[in-house]
Amino acid sequence: MTAELVRGQNHPLAETRLEIRVSAADAIVAGATLGDADGRVAGARSVAHPASHKLPGLEVSRQAAAEHRLAVDLGALAESVHHVNVLLALPDGVGGPARFGAMAAPFVAVTGLDGSEVASYTVTGLGSESAVVALELYRRQGGWKVRAVGQGYAGGLAAMLHDQGLEDATGMAAAINEAVTQGMARSVAPPQAPAAPASDPAPQAARSGRVSYRHPGRQASAPAAAPEPAAGAPAPAVAPSGPDRPAPPVAGDATGWTLDERLYNQVWGMFEDLARSAAAYRSAVDFAESRLERELDQVLSDPLTRVGPEADAARDRARAKRTDLVEQARAVLDRDLAQLAAESEVVEHALPPAFARWDSPVWQGYQLPLETPLALRLGDLHLPERTDLRIPMLVRLPLERGLWIDSGRPSGPEAGLLDADELCGRAMETAVAHAARLLAVHPVGDFTVQVIDPAGAAGAALAPLLASGALREPPAPGAQGVSAVLDRLTQRVDLVQMAVRSGAADALPPDLDTAEQLLVVNDFPHGFDDRGVTQLRYLADEGPSVGVHLMMVADRADARAYGPLLDPLWRALLRITPVADDHLADPWVGHTWTYEPSVVPRGSDVLRQVLRQVGQARQAYGL
Repeated sequence: MTAELVRGQNHPLAETRLEIRVSAADAIVAGATLGDADGRVAGARSVAHPASHKLPGLEVSRQAAAEHRLAVDLGALAESVHHVNVLLALPDGVGGPARFGAMAAPFVAVTGLDGSEVASYTVTGLGSESAVVALELYRRQGGWKVRAVGQGYAGGLAAMLHDQGLEDATGMAAAINEAVTQGMARSVAPPQAPAAPASDPAPQAARSGRVSYRHPGRQASAPAAAPEPAAGAPAPAVAPSGPDRPAPPVAGDATGWTLDERLYNQVWGMFEDLARSAAAYRSAVDFAESRLERELDQVLSDPLTRVGPEADAARDRARAKRTDLVEQARAVLDRDLAQLAAESEVVEHALPPAFARWDSPVWQGYQLPLETPLALRLGDLHLPERTDLRIPMLVRLPLERGLWIDSGRPSGPEAGLLDADELCGRAMETAVAHAARLLAVHPVGDFTVQVIDPAGAAGAALAPLLASGALREPPAPGAQGVSAVLDRLTQRVDLVQMAVRSGAADALPPDLDTAEQLLVVNDFPHGFDDRGVTQLRYLADEGPSVGVHLMMVADRADARAYGPLLDPLWRALLRITPVADDHLADPWVGHTWTYEPSVVPRGSDVLRQVLRQVGQARQAYGL
């Protein structure tokens, strides 16, 4: 649960690797200082700011922006560092507000790397101040805490840095402002939405004419410097950028400690940018339609003016206004979608195997990994505004929720094109593709797949796993096979939970497989009694915390025969489909996303090639 802090309140931090998200109504500068036990900053090398955005254990944005994400690794800080102060300031000379009191209160949140909020603080009560210490992370009795500070400075950055003991505070403040104003940090102006007349009851975003689609997970700063060319090599051509030409997209242009982490943040930034762009467009269209209806009602409300040339002209003017607003909104949307499409093209080719499509060339050079990746690709997402712009759907590893691959009738574009048998076959092929990817992206021996297939209907789909040796043995048939697998996995969950709770991990039986387990269940609920269903519910609820994950392949309509008994199991799992389907609802912006599964292209042998390497490695390790 998130701790919503008020000024002066503190909260313990259980994790050392954190992100600090900042959201403001206008472009601001975000930075941080490292202080000693007395809270004093030793010098310029203890200040992270746009012109010097990286310090050991700390990385901040390179730009002035409305959204920021700061990366903090408390464990990587020097032992002499006892305080990390998060600073916010209004940049000079960029045309924005001169004081925080003239804008909405900034919001800051401390989150884990999975995006879950630990603590948040809305920096209220500011007036003439142009700089503020928003948060303080500080050591306390061997651990770390966060405190909501909210200390503002009317004297700006220089006064704030001087108060923390920095000798040349004025020079440092000037260097930060110069970095922002002269372009050392790429600052992207928010897209302009059609401005409504002041008399119109339009949303505030429409009245201000400014809509920001920027996402805190995206650094949106100058791309990382390319390696210097070898002697005698020609310098690479760089497309010019400027106010009318956006900077060329760069893969990994987001915050993070590793390239995979930056790519992950960039992908989710693209997802939220697309969501916000489409939401702004739909809002503008809705506003244009509602204004048209209101103006037409005004014309019709007066019997003396509802007919005749004057009434016709009024209707034409109202419709022309609607058309103009919609065309302006569409132009803004098309521009944003074009930028996202260009970025998607660049990012897609840079994704590692765990994030990549099965048709990506990265699989041709596949090598067994040495560590578990950050996330896994389950498929793609897109909106009807531009169906060819697809955003990878990534989920963090280890899986926090199991998967329900629905083999029932889809509601998307392929509804009615496939019969029941074809849907069941595709559903199991999708399950095998996900299982194969999980095996491929984990180090050898760190992940194991087991299958329940009571009727033996999945033999063809399981062939690649069995032929490669990645699946050690065929699924045991019938009710006895179901019971044996479920008993074994529930016992594993019980034993590991007890060992963890008692701090006696060394006491686990030596023959217990401690690798991450994926249980693939086909053709559910056929072959399951009430006890088996209860065990599945137990595995779905308790398994992920101790490395046991569930993947169900079933028709939700068939499963309804069990009544409310299955509702908790259904809710505990993430539903995906074997064909394109528009079933993923986004409550934040009201969109319905179309999901497309990550499947192997027809005729491709990439899945068997990858599984062959996995199987050979498992055999070499005696697994």
